[in-house]
Amino acid sequence: MSHDHGSIRAGARHVRPLTVTFALVVTFLAVEAVAGLLTNSLALLSDAGHMLTDAVGLGMSLAAIVTANRPRPASHRTFGFYRLEIVAALVNALLLFVVAGYVLFEATKRFSDPPEVASTPMLIVAIAGLAVNIVGLWLLRAGSRESMNVEGAFMEVMADFLGSIGVIVAALVTMTTGWLYADPLFGAALGVFILPRAARLGLKALRVLVQAAPPDMDLSALEAELVGINGVVEVHDLHVWTLTSEMEVASMHLMTNDQVDPHIVLDQAETLLRERYHIGHATLQIEPESHRHCVEVGW
Repeated sequence: MSHDHGSIRAGARHVRPLTVTFALVVTFLAVEAVAGLLTNSLALLSDAGHMLTDAVGLGMSLAAIVTANRPRPASHRTFGFYRLEIVAALVNALLLFVVAGYVLFEATKRFSDPPEVASTPMLIVAIAGLAVNIVGLWLLRAGSRESMNVEGAFMEVMADFLGSIGVIVAALVTMTTGWLYADPLFGAALGVFILPRAARLGLKALRVLVQAAPPDMDLSALEAELVGINGVVEVHDLHVWTLTSEMEVASMHLMTNDQVDPHIVLDQAETLLRERYHIGHATLQIEPESHRHCVEVGW
């Protein structure tokens, strides 16, 4: 059995950029919400609502990473709190769905009777929000390639970045043409934009929670390569799943002929899993061919 928790422990390096981004988002969330109410802008309010999910999501990301990097807890939690990151990502996706639903509902009402919008302060706040999002994207860009949780936060800040551009455009259109439908139109567009992102993040988290094999994992090829190890005659009870970001887990039974040295087979199998399939935590049971009491689980 091999263990490699380095990538999970390395998640601690994401705490500082997440903390700074969290502080920026919470501060500007308050500014944008107040400004949205004062200017009567749905586009600004929808962006503030999305920033609220950013704040909640970033807070959960921080909690998940900090908790996962604590010393291993009681013995009944043998994998610690690693899976909290995935739960946080799923909750984040659900929050995105709620915000998108509210924005689309409110936009539908406003299309029938668009209210007056104070476009100048709306534009100023939107430009400030764009600057905040640029800083957040810069802080999270590296971590988004390493952690599903940070990726979710990065995606949300990216959506806010695009949302701020939409609000700026809506404010400019309202200022130059007086067309009152620009605000609910861009607000609704932001709501529609959120939905597929929420679905992708939610499905990705659900895939991990139901312990499906990673989407890029070819189990047939893996089994064939394991059988190709000298002395291995059969592979069964092969399971591969994701525990959390960058932590793939595997378990399997390797049946060998009676003459082969099991230590050599174990070393070669672990090297194959680690170097070719990037599986750092694997539980391997070596069974001699003459052993007939192993019953394969038919899950």
